[in-house]
Amino acid sequence: MSEQRKPVIPPEVLEKENLRLKRAVEELATLNDLARAIGASLDTQEIMNTIIRRSLRAVNAEQGVITLVDEKPEPGMKTLIRTVQASSEREAFHLDQILLGWMLHNKKPLVMNKPGEDERFRGVRWEASIHSLLCVPLLVKSALIGVLTVCNKKLEEDFTEEDMRLLAIIAAQSAQVIENARLYEEEKALLRMREEVRFATEIQLELLPKGAPDFAGFDIAGATIPARGVGGDYYDFIPVDEGHLAFCLGDVTGKGLPAALLMANLQATIRGQTLVSGRPSECMERSNELLHRSTDPVKFATLFYGILGSGDGSLWYSSAGHDQPYLFSGSGEPVRLAAGGMMLGAIPGLPYQDEKVRLSPGDLLVVFSDGITEAMAESDEEVGEQFGEERLLPLLEANRGESAERLIQIVVEAVQKHAGKREQSDDITLVVVRRT
Repeated sequence: MSEQRKPVIPPEVLEKENLRLKRAVEELATLNDLARAIGASLDTQEIMNTIIRRSLRAVNAEQGVITLVDEKPEPGMKTLIRTVQASSEREAFHLDQILLGWMLHNKKPLVMNKPGEDERFRGVRWEASIHSLLCVPLLVKSALIGVLTVCNKKLEEDFTEEDMRLLAIIAAQSAQVIENARLYEEEKALLRMREEVRFATEIQLELLPKGAPDFAGFDIAGATIPARGVGGDYYDFIPVDEGHLAFCLGDVTGKGLPAALLMANLQATIRGQTLVSGRPSECMERSNELLHRSTDPVKFATLFYGILGSGDGSLWYSSAGHDQPYLFSGSGEPVRLAAGGMMLGAIPGLPYQDEKVRLSPGDLLVVFSDGITEAMAESDEEVGEQFGEERLLPLLEANRGESAERLIQIVVEAVQKHAGKREQSDDITLVVVRRT
Protein backbone atom coordinates (compact mmCIF):
# COMPACT_ATOMS: atom_id res chain seq x y z
CA MET A 1 0.00 0.00 0.00
CA SER A 2 1.63 3.19 -1.19
CA GLU A 3 1.96 6.17 1.12
CA GLN A 4 -0.55 9.04 0.33
CA ARG A 5 1.26 12.04 -1.08
CA LYS A 6 0.60 15.53 0.39
CA PRO A 7 -0.56 18.18 -2.09
CA VAL A 8 2.11 20.61 -3.15
CA ILE A 9 1.14 24.28 -2.70
CA PRO A 10 2.44 26.44 -5.50
CA PRO A 11 5.03 29.05 -4.38
CA GLU A 12 2.95 31.94 -5.74
CA VAL A 13 -0.01 30.88 -3.55
CA LEU A 14 2.22 30.70 -0.49
CA GLU A 15 3.65 34.11 -1.26
CA LYS A 16 0.16 35.57 -1.64
CA GLU A 17 -0.97 34.08 1.66
CA ASN A 18 2.14 35.33 3.42
CA LEU A 19 1.48 38.83 2.10
CA ARG A 20 -2.12 38.63 3.30
CA LEU A 21 -1.05 37.52 6.76
CA LYS A 22 1.66 40.17 6.90
CA ARG A 23 -0.87 42.86 5.97
CA ALA A 24 -3.31 41.56 8.59
CA VAL A 25 -0.59 41.74 11.26
CA GLU A 26 0.31 45.27 10.15
CA GLU A 27 -3.34 46.33 10.25
CA LEU A 28 -3.79 44.92 13.74
CA ALA A 29 -0.64 46.72 14.88
CA THR A 30 -1.90 49.96 13.32
CA LEU A 31 -5.30 49.68 15.02
CA ASN A 32 -3.73 48.70 18.33
CA ASP A 33 -1.31 51.66 18.24
CA LEU A 34 -4.13 54.01 17.25
CA ALA A 35 -6.36 52.80 20.09
CA ARG A 36 -3.60 53.42 22.63
CA ALA A 37 -2.72 56.83 21.17
CA ILE A 38 -6.22 58.30 21.04
CA GLY A 39 -7.54 56.55 24.14
CA ALA A 40 -5.20 58.49 26.39
CA SER A 41 -6.38 61.96 25.33
CA LEU A 42 -9.53 64.05 25.73
CA ASP A 43 -8.36 66.85 23.42
CA THR A 44 -10.35 66.77 20.19
CA GLN A 45 -7.68 68.46 18.04
CA GLU A 46 -4.94 66.18 19.35
CA ILE A 47 -7.07 63.08 18.75
CA MET A 48 -7.93 64.12 15.19
CA ASN A 49 -4.29 64.92 14.39
CA THR A 50 -3.27 61.47 15.62
CA ILE A 51 -5.98 59.77 13.55
CA ILE A 52 -4.91 61.64 10.42
CA ARG A 53 -1.22 60.80 10.88
CA ARG A 54 -1.91 57.10 11.45
CA SER A 55 -4.39 56.98 8.56
CA LEU A 56 -1.89 58.48 6.10
CA ARG A 57 0.70 55.96 7.18
CA ALA A 58 -1.78 53.05 7.00
CA VAL A 59 -2.90 53.68 3.40
CA ASN A 60 0.28 55.44 2.19
CA ALA A 61 -1.50 58.70 1.32
CA GLU A 62 -0.12 62.24 1.07
CA GLN A 63 -2.81 64.33 2.74
CA GLY A 64 -5.66 63.85 5.19
CA VAL A 65 -8.49 65.80 6.73
CA ILE A 66 -11.26 65.20 9.26
CA THR A 67 -14.41 67.26 8.84
CA LEU A 68 -16.86 67.26 11.75
CA VAL A 69 -20.43 68.11 10.78
CA ASP A 70 -23.92 68.62 12.12
CA GLU A 71 -26.11 66.03 10.43
CA LYS A 72 -29.26 68.14 10.82
CA PRO A 73 -28.41 71.80 10.19
CA GLU A 74 -30.90 74.63 10.45
CA PRO A 75 -33.57 74.69 7.68
CA GLY A 76 -32.42 76.52 4.57
CA MET A 77 -28.75 76.31 5.51
CA LYS A 78 -25.98 74.30 3.95
CA THR A 79 -24.45 71.48 5.92
CA LEU A 80 -22.78 73.08 8.91
CA ILE A 81 -19.09 72.23 9.19
CA ARG A 82 -18.22 72.43 12.86
CA THR A 83 -14.51 71.66 12.73
CA VAL A 84 -11.88 70.90 10.13
CA GLN A 85 -8.55 69.35 11.10
CA ALA A 86 -6.02 68.71 8.33
CA SER A 87 -2.54 67.29 8.00
CA SER A 88 0.08 70.01 7.91
CA GLU A 89 2.23 68.66 5.12
CA ARG A 90 0.26 70.39 2.37
CA GLU A 91 -2.37 73.06 1.88
CA ALA A 92 -5.62 71.90 3.51
CA PHE A 93 -8.10 70.08 1.29
CA HIS A 94 -11.67 71.28 1.91
CA LEU A 95 -14.50 68.81 1.50
CA ASP A 96 -16.91 70.05 -1.18
CA GLN A 97 -20.53 70.55 -0.09
CA ILE A 98 -21.75 68.17 -2.80
CA LEU A 99 -19.34 65.47 -1.65
CA LEU A 100 -20.26 66.13 1.96
CA GLY A 101 -23.95 65.87 1.07
CA TRP A 102 -23.27 62.50 -0.59
CA MET A 103 -21.63 61.23 2.60
CA LEU A 104 -24.54 62.52 4.72
CA HIS A 105 -27.00 60.69 2.47
CA ASN A 106 -25.14 57.40 1.90
CA LYS A 107 -23.01 57.03 5.06
CA LYS A 108 -20.60 54.60 3.42
CA PRO A 109 -16.99 54.66 2.16
CA LEU A 110 -16.23 56.28 -1.17
CA VAL A 111 -13.20 55.72 -3.43
CA MET A 112 -12.40 57.97 -6.40
CA ASN A 113 -9.15 57.31 -8.18
CA LYS A 114 -10.02 59.76 -10.96
CA PRO A 115 -12.26 62.35 -9.26
CA GLY A 116 -12.60 64.54 -12.35
CA GLU A 117 -14.09 61.66 -14.34
CA ASP A 118 -16.59 60.51 -11.70
CA GLU A 119 -20.14 61.02 -13.05
CA ARG A 120 -21.61 61.23 -9.52
CA PHE A 121 -19.80 64.49 -8.88
CA ARG A 122 -19.94 66.19 -12.24
CA GLY A 123 -20.54 69.63 -10.68
CA VAL A 124 -17.51 69.51 -8.38
CA ARG A 125 -14.43 71.53 -9.37
CA TRP A 126 -11.49 69.46 -8.16
CA GLU A 127 -8.13 70.96 -7.35
CA ALA A 128 -5.49 70.05 -9.92
CA SER A 129 -3.33 68.47 -7.21
CA ILE A 130 -6.01 65.89 -6.27
CA HIS A 131 -5.63 62.71 -8.33
CA SER A 132 -7.18 60.18 -5.92
CA LEU A 133 -9.56 60.42 -2.98
CA LEU A 134 -10.82 58.09 -0.25
CA CYS A 135 -13.61 59.16 2.14
CA VAL A 136 -15.04 57.15 5.03
CA PRO A 137 -17.86 58.17 7.42
CA LEU A 138 -17.42 58.76 11.14
CA LEU A 139 -20.59 57.25 12.59
CA VAL A 140 -21.90 57.26 16.15
CA LYS A 141 -25.10 55.26 16.64
CA SER A 142 -25.77 55.46 12.89
CA ALA A 143 -25.48 59.26 12.94
CA LEU A 144 -22.79 60.91 10.82
CA ILE A 145 -20.62 63.15 12.99
CA GLY A 146 -17.88 63.63 10.43
CA VAL A 147 -15.88 62.41 7.46
CA LEU A 148 -12.29 61.14 7.35
CA THR A 149 -10.74 61.89 3.95
CA VAL A 150 -7.32 60.99 2.57
CA CYS A 151 -5.99 62.24 -0.77
CA ASN A 152 -3.39 61.13 -3.28
CA LYS A 153 -2.03 57.63 -2.89
CA LYS A 154 1.77 57.90 -3.01
CA LEU A 155 3.71 56.83 -6.12
CA GLU A 156 0.56 57.83 -8.06
CA GLU A 157 -1.04 54.51 -7.29
CA ASP A 158 -4.78 53.95 -6.84
CA PHE A 159 -6.58 53.45 -3.54
CA THR A 160 -7.63 49.81 -3.24
CA GLU A 161 -10.50 47.95 -1.63
CA GLU A 162 -8.07 46.99 1.14
CA ASP A 163 -7.28 50.66 1.76
CA MET A 164 -10.99 51.44 1.95
CA ARG A 165 -11.65 48.56 4.34
CA LEU A 166 -8.78 49.53 6.66
CA LEU A 167 -9.71 53.23 6.69
CA ALA A 168 -13.34 52.31 7.43
CA ILE A 169 -12.17 50.28 10.44
CA ILE A 170 -10.04 53.20 11.63
CA ALA A 171 -13.06 55.52 11.30
CA ALA A 172 -15.33 53.11 13.15
CA GLN A 173 -12.76 52.81 15.94
CA SER A 174 -12.22 56.57 16.14
CA ALA A 175 -15.71 58.08 15.82
CA GLN A 176 -16.88 57.46 19.37
CA VAL A 177 -13.54 58.63 20.80
CA ILE A 178 -13.84 61.91 18.87
CA GLU A 179 -17.45 62.37 19.97
CA ASN A 180 -16.59 61.65 23.63
CA ALA A 181 -13.77 64.20 23.54
CA ARG A 182 -16.04 66.77 21.90
CA LEU A 183 -18.76 66.24 24.51
CA TYR A 184 -16.17 66.50 27.27
CA GLU A 185 -14.93 69.82 25.89
CA GLU A 186 -18.51 71.10 25.60
CA GLU A 187 -19.13 70.13 29.22
CA LYS A 188 -15.98 71.98 30.32
CA ALA A 189 -17.04 75.03 28.33
CA LEU A 190 -20.50 74.89 29.92
CA LEU A 191 -19.00 74.70 33.40
CA ARG A 192 -16.76 77.68 32.63
CA MET A 193 -19.73 79.62 31.33
CA ARG A 194 -21.77 78.80 34.44
CA GLU A 195 -18.90 80.00 36.61
CA GLU A 196 -18.65 83.21 34.59
CA VAL A 197 -22.40 83.75 34.95
CA ARG A 198 -22.10 83.21 38.70
CA PHE A 199 -19.36 85.85 38.91
CA ALA A 200 -21.38 88.20 36.68
CA THR A 201 -24.41 87.73 38.93
CA GLU A 202 -22.34 88.64 41.98
CA ILE A 203 -20.95 91.73 40.23
CA GLN A 204 -24.40 92.82 39.09
CA LEU A 205 -25.82 92.42 42.58
CA GLU A 206 -23.01 94.63 43.87
CA LEU A 207 -24.09 97.33 41.40
CA LEU A 208 -27.69 97.33 42.64
CA PRO A 209 -28.75 99.28 45.74
CA LYS A 210 -27.97 97.44 48.98
CA GLY A 211 -31.32 98.49 50.42
CA ALA A 212 -34.04 101.12 50.44
CA PRO A 213 -32.80 104.71 50.81
CA ASP A 214 -33.55 106.64 53.99
CA PHE A 215 -35.06 109.79 52.49
CA ALA A 216 -37.11 112.15 54.61
CA GLY A 217 -40.83 112.19 53.81
CA PHE A 218 -40.83 109.12 51.60
CA ASP A 219 -41.21 105.34 51.84
CA ILE A 220 -39.17 103.88 48.95
CA ALA A 221 -38.32 100.33 47.85
CA GLY A 222 -37.05 98.55 44.76
CA ALA A 223 -36.43 94.98 43.59
CA THR A 224 -35.36 93.07 40.49
CA ILE A 225 -35.53 89.38 39.62
CA PRO A 226 -33.41 88.54 36.55
CA ALA A 227 -34.65 85.89 34.16
CA ARG A 228 -31.23 84.31 33.54
CA GLY A 229 -29.09 84.86 36.61
CA VAL A 230 -27.97 88.18 35.18
CA GLY A 231 -30.29 90.54 33.39
CA GLY A 232 -30.85 93.80 31.57
CA ASP A 233 -33.24 95.41 34.06
CA TYR A 234 -31.91 97.63 36.80
CA TYR A 235 -33.02 100.22 39.29
CA ASP A 236 -31.00 102.74 41.25
CA PHE A 237 -31.21 105.39 43.96
CA ILE A 238 -28.73 108.28 43.54
CA PRO A 239 -28.36 110.99 46.20
CA VAL A 240 -28.18 114.42 44.57
CA ASP A 241 -27.91 116.65 47.63
CA GLU A 242 -29.33 116.74 51.14
CA GLY A 243 -32.86 117.50 49.95
CA HIS A 244 -33.01 115.62 46.65
CA LEU A 245 -32.82 111.98 45.63
CA ALA A 246 -32.69 110.71 42.03
CA PHE A 247 -34.06 107.27 41.19
CA CYS A 248 -34.53 105.33 37.98
CA LEU A 249 -35.70 102.04 36.52
CA GLY A 250 -34.22 100.85 33.22
CA ASP A 251 -34.73 97.98 30.80
CA VAL A 252 -32.11 97.29 28.11
CA THR A 253 -32.56 95.14 25.01
CA GLY A 254 -31.75 91.45 25.21
CA LYS A 255 -31.18 89.10 28.11
CA GLY A 256 -28.32 87.41 29.91
CA LEU A 257 -24.70 88.59 29.86
CA PRO A 258 -24.92 90.97 26.85
CA ALA A 259 -27.84 92.77 28.45
CA ALA A 260 -26.06 92.87 31.80
CA LEU A 261 -23.02 94.53 30.23
CA LEU A 262 -25.18 97.18 28.58
CA MET A 263 -27.03 97.65 31.86
CA ALA A 264 -23.76 98.35 33.68
CA ASN A 265 -22.88 100.90 31.00
CA LEU A 266 -26.28 102.55 31.36
CA GLN A 267 -26.01 102.65 35.14
CA ALA A 268 -22.59 104.32 35.04
CA THR A 269 -23.87 106.83 32.49
CA ILE A 270 -26.95 107.78 34.51
CA ARG A 271 -25.00 108.11 37.73
CA GLY A 272 -22.45 110.36 36.08
CA GLN A 273 -25.03 112.55 34.34
CA THR A 274 -27.12 112.89 37.50
CA LEU A 275 -24.25 114.76 39.13
CA VAL A 276 -23.80 117.25 36.27
CA SER A 277 -27.32 117.67 34.85
CA GLY A 278 -29.88 119.96 36.48
CA ARG A 279 -33.07 118.87 34.72
CA PRO A 280 -34.20 115.25 34.12
CA SER A 281 -34.62 116.04 30.41
CA GLU A 282 -31.02 117.26 30.23
CA CYS A 283 -29.84 114.03 31.91
CA MET A 284 -31.77 111.97 29.32
CA GLU A 285 -30.39 113.96 26.36
CA ARG A 286 -26.78 113.62 27.48
CA SER A 287 -27.19 109.94 28.38
CA ASN A 288 -28.74 109.25 24.99
CA GLU A 289 -25.74 110.78 23.23
CA LEU A 290 -23.20 108.86 25.32
CA LEU A 291 -24.96 105.51 24.93
CA HIS A 292 -25.33 105.97 21.18
CA ARG A 293 -21.58 106.59 20.86
CA SER A 294 -20.59 103.57 22.96
CA THR A 295 -23.09 100.93 21.80
CA ASP A 296 -24.43 99.39 18.63
CA PRO A 297 -27.49 101.28 17.27
CA VAL A 298 -29.62 98.14 17.60
CA LYS A 299 -28.87 98.13 21.32
CA PHE A 300 -30.97 100.53 23.34
CA ALA A 301 -32.66 101.00 26.71
CA THR A 302 -35.89 102.35 28.07
CA LEU A 303 -35.68 104.31 31.31
CA PHE A 304 -37.85 106.16 33.79
CA TYR A 305 -35.86 108.79 35.67
CA GLY A 306 -37.05 111.03 38.47
CA ILE A 307 -35.79 113.42 41.15
CA LEU A 308 -37.63 113.59 44.48
CA GLY A 309 -37.63 116.72 46.66
CA SER A 310 -38.01 116.10 50.39
CA GLY A 311 -38.98 119.68 51.22
CA ASP A 312 -41.99 120.11 48.92
CA GLY A 313 -42.73 116.48 48.00
CA SER A 314 -42.00 117.17 44.34
CA LEU A 315 -41.30 114.61 41.62
CA TRP A 316 -39.43 115.93 38.58
CA TYR A 317 -39.28 113.19 35.94
CA SER A 318 -38.56 112.24 32.34
CA SER A 319 -39.33 108.93 30.65
CA ALA A 320 -37.21 107.51 27.81
CA GLY A 321 -39.67 105.22 26.07
CA HIS A 322 -40.45 103.31 29.26
CA ASP A 323 -43.79 101.80 30.33
CA GLN A 324 -45.72 104.69 31.86
CA PRO A 325 -45.74 104.42 35.67
CA TYR A 326 -48.90 104.71 37.77
CA LEU A 327 -49.32 107.69 40.10
CA PHE A 328 -52.13 107.13 42.62
CA SER A 329 -53.31 110.34 44.25
CA GLY A 330 -56.40 110.72 46.42
CA SER A 331 -59.36 108.52 45.52
CA GLY A 332 -59.42 109.24 41.78
CA GLU A 333 -58.13 107.26 38.81
CA PRO A 334 -54.35 106.81 38.66
CA VAL A 335 -52.38 109.16 36.42
CA ARG A 336 -49.89 107.82 33.85
CA LEU A 337 -46.60 109.72 33.75
CA ALA A 338 -45.75 110.11 30.06
CA ALA A 339 -43.47 113.15 29.63
CA GLY A 340 -40.11 112.36 28.03
CA GLY A 341 -39.04 110.97 24.67
CA MET A 342 -37.72 107.90 22.84
CA MET A 343 -35.55 105.12 24.19
CA LEU A 344 -31.89 105.81 24.94
CA GLY A 345 -29.00 104.94 22.62
CA ALA A 346 -30.87 104.28 19.38
CA ILE A 347 -30.88 107.71 17.69
CA PRO A 348 -28.60 110.67 18.52
CA GLY A 349 -29.76 114.23 18.98
CA LEU A 350 -33.24 113.48 20.32
CA PRO A 351 -35.02 116.04 22.51
CA TYR A 352 -36.61 115.00 25.82
CA GLN A 353 -39.26 116.69 27.90
CA ASP A 354 -39.68 116.60 31.65
CA GLU A 355 -42.52 117.37 34.02
CA LYS A 356 -42.74 118.27 37.70
CA VAL A 357 -45.63 117.01 39.84
CA ARG A 358 -46.27 117.40 43.55
CA LEU A 359 -46.90 114.33 45.69
CA SER A 360 -49.29 114.75 48.61
CA PRO A 361 -49.05 112.60 51.74
CA GLY A 362 -50.35 109.11 50.86
CA ASP A 363 -49.69 109.45 47.12
CA LEU A 364 -48.18 106.35 45.55
CA LEU A 365 -45.91 105.98 42.50
CA VAL A 366 -45.32 102.51 40.95
CA VAL A 367 -42.64 102.12 38.26
CA PHE A 368 -42.33 98.69 36.62
CA SER A 369 -40.66 96.83 33.76
CA ASP A 370 -42.48 94.90 31.04
CA GLY A 371 -41.32 91.64 32.62
CA ILE A 372 -44.33 92.07 34.91
CA THR A 373 -47.06 92.86 32.38
CA GLU A 374 -45.73 90.41 29.76
CA ALA A 375 -45.32 87.42 32.09
CA MET A 376 -47.11 84.48 30.43
CA ALA A 377 -49.62 82.15 32.10
CA GLU A 378 -48.88 78.47 32.61
CA SER A 379 -52.40 76.97 32.78
CA ASP A 380 -53.92 75.41 29.66
CA GLU A 381 -57.00 77.63 29.62
CA GLU A 382 -54.82 80.74 29.80
CA VAL A 383 -51.89 79.51 27.73
CA GLY A 384 -50.17 82.45 26.06
CA GLU A 385 -52.10 85.00 28.15
CA GLN A 386 -50.01 87.79 29.66
CA PHE A 387 -50.33 89.08 33.19
CA GLY A 388 -51.09 92.47 31.64
CA GLU A 389 -52.03 95.82 33.11
CA GLU A 390 -55.61 94.57 33.43
CA ARG A 391 -54.33 92.42 36.33
CA LEU A 392 -51.65 94.79 37.58
CA LEU A 393 -53.85 97.87 38.03
CA PRO A 394 -56.59 96.24 40.20
CA LEU A 395 -53.85 94.57 42.26
CA LEU A 396 -52.20 97.93 42.96
CA GLU A 397 -55.49 99.61 43.75
CA ALA A 398 -56.46 96.88 46.20
CA ASN A 399 -53.12 97.08 48.03
CA ARG A 400 -52.19 100.74 47.72
CA GLY A 401 -52.24 101.14 51.50
CA GLU A 402 -49.38 98.66 51.97
CA SER A 403 -45.79 99.74 52.54
CA ALA A 404 -43.56 100.10 49.49
CA GLU A 405 -41.64 96.92 50.29
CA ARG A 406 -44.78 94.89 50.95
CA LEU A 407 -46.47 96.12 47.76
CA ILE A 408 -43.50 94.93 45.70
CA GLN A 409 -43.72 91.53 47.37
CA ILE A 410 -47.45 91.29 46.58
CA VAL A 411 -46.94 92.12 42.91
CA VAL A 412 -44.04 89.70 42.45
CA GLU A 413 -45.96 86.87 44.11
CA ALA A 414 -48.99 87.52 41.88
CA VAL A 415 -46.85 87.48 38.72
CA GLN A 416 -45.10 84.27 39.76
CA LYS A 417 -48.42 82.61 40.58
CA HIS A 418 -49.74 83.61 37.15
CA ALA A 419 -46.67 82.12 35.44
CA GLY A 420 -46.72 78.95 37.56
CA LYS A 421 -43.96 76.57 36.49
CA ARG A 422 -43.41 78.35 33.19
CA GLU A 423 -39.82 79.55 32.89
CA GLN A 424 -39.42 83.26 33.56
CA SER A 425 -38.90 84.86 30.15
CA ASP A 426 -37.96 88.41 31.14
CA ASP A 427 -36.54 90.33 34.07
CA ILE A 428 -39.02 91.55 36.69
CA THR A 429 -38.26 94.95 38.24
CA LEU A 430 -40.25 97.36 40.42
CA VAL A 431 -39.67 100.65 42.19
CA VAL A 432 -42.37 101.94 44.56
CA VAL A 433 -42.36 105.47 46.03
CA ARG A 434 -44.88 106.66 48.65
CA ARG A 435 -45.11 110.15 50.13
CA THR A 436 -45.53 109.69 53.88
